[in-house]
Amino acid sequence: MKGNAMDRFDEKCQGLNRLMDDLTKQDIMLAFSGGADSSVLLKAACEQAKKHDTNVYAVTIHTLLHPMKDLELAKRLAKDCGAVHKLLFIDELEEAGIADNPKNRCYLCKKYMFTRILEEAQKWNIEYVIEGTNADDTREYRPGIKALQELGILSPFLRNGFSKEEVRRLGRVYKMAVADKPSTPCLATRFPYQTRLSYENMRKVETIEDYIKQMGFYNVRARIHDNLVRIEVDEKDIPALMEKRRELVSMIKQMGYVYLTVDLEGFRSGSLDIMNCTDDM
Repeated sequence: MKGNAMDRFDEKCQGLNRLMDDLTKQDIMLAFSGGADSSVLLKAACEQAKKHDTNVYAVTIHTLLHPMKDLELAKRLAKDCGAVHKLLFIDELEEAGIADNPKNRCYLCKKYMFTRILEEAQKWNIEYVIEGTNADDTREYRPGIKALQELGILSPFLRNGFSKEEVRRLGRVYKMAVADKPSTPCLATRFPYQTRLSYENMRKVETIEDYIKQMGFYNVRARIHDNLVRIEVDEKDIPALMEKRRELVSMIKQMGYVYLTVDLEGFRSGSLDIMNCTDDM
């Protein structure tokens, strides 16, 4: 079984390299957040681009919907990979029409962001824009994938069947520290649909999650339900989190929340999507 798994991984890597080799015969553009998926894809693209003496443009969206520290990390990673790094400044809450957190928020946001990236690509006469969706992403409620397909954005990991763990594994082959970086999705995902979003409240979420991560926890989500904060950590880490409950309660109440609870099911990516994963767009 281990041998078969190794063979499949090697085949996927070969398929990815062939695709990257073909795409980088000309300059390409990559949507680059600085997370594990986009970073490993950027490395794969840059490795092939060296053979053709072409450029890989890594475009990072500067947005308040993502943790601010991710921006500095993206700058460093792009430089290390040898990419041309570019920033696009946008305000999704107003420009993408998602301030009221509609159920198709991810679709609207991705459609707007990648339309902007395509406009940037046209300025540089770049034909192909790629991004880091992997096969595991299709098993969750991800309406943004539909927007990518409509716009003709290429997803090399998805095309070659890479799971999230296989993306991380490839990152380890490249000896990238970011390979084991926990996912940090858009902060709007911490609020129920139809909840009015504000940058102030999202910064509070970022502060709470950073505080818990500094305690030594890996996967952390602070889901906000009005004046209640529901904390998710990996199930095995719940006992350790409970040992920190007094300082955590104090910190969160100082931020203006009344109630704090720990989710006994533990961390689940997209746990607020459970009631919406089968809804129509």
